[in-house]
Amino acid sequence: MPSAKKRARTYDPVKIRAAVLAQLERVREGVRGLTDEQLALPTRLGDWTVRELVAHIGMAVTAIGRALEQPEPARPDAVLLDWPFATAASSSAIDGFTRRLAAEHTDLDAYLGGVEKDLARQLDEHPGARLLATNAGALPLADYLVTRTVELVVHTDDLNAAVPGLEVPFERQALAACTRLLADALAVKAPGGSTEVRVPPYAVVQCVEGPRHTRGTPPNVVETDPLTWIRLATGRLAWKDALEEARVSASGERADLSGLLPLMR
Repeated sequence: MPSAKKRARTYDPVKIRAAVLAQLERVREGVRGLTDEQLALPTRLGDWTVRELVAHIGMAVTAIGRALEQPEPARPDAVLLDWPFATAASSSAIDGFTRRLAAEHTDLDAYLGGVEKDLARQLDEHPGARLLATNAGALPLADYLVTRTVELVVHTDDLNAAVPGLEVPFERQALAACTRLLADALAVKAPGGSTEVRVPPYAVVQCVEGPRHTRGTPPNVVETDPLTWIRLATGRLAWKDALEEARVSASGERADLSGLLPLMR
């Protein structure tokens, strides 16, 4: 994977903190009323049930606390845009941990409430510059917190897909950060300036090698909405299906992103 050397987008740490806590609270509110039958429903994540999916959402947030318990790395050796490409390597360990959590925490509302309380305390106690050892390398806490918007938004969407009528809402800043991080990851994976990918209202990136567009309407344009983009980037939706269902528009000979997606698995 190409190194993420381009100038990184900046995120407001106050807004990201608020977004993560707000999205976690929205998940908790949605889960609170689920019946045992609903918690036993299948999800699109292999053989995980809804119960295991909810446990995993909590686990993704408590990753911050687990990292804070470890010695602080001496120096950063990764950047935020390295993270999307580092997630697949730990999938088997995540599966086992998730199943244990689901078995241990029968009261998911109390579990998520404790996760939320612990996160708020940890963010109060530690500066954003505090380095964490993560699966992508040593990252500042403030950067790693941005990655939690991806975990929360993607898995909120998984939760809504699994439980008919649930419709847990997306916090705007969380959805925006998730969309932007995954769009920027595409530009890292396929550097260039021949294709413009638009995900209004949150992101526009240039990518794919070829003649660089400078003026007027770009010759190669891809446009879609945030949730469709997130599903494409994380393998929840295939490029071919998105085109057939008119969820994405793609014009130009370099507008086919099928060979670049998904970015995360």
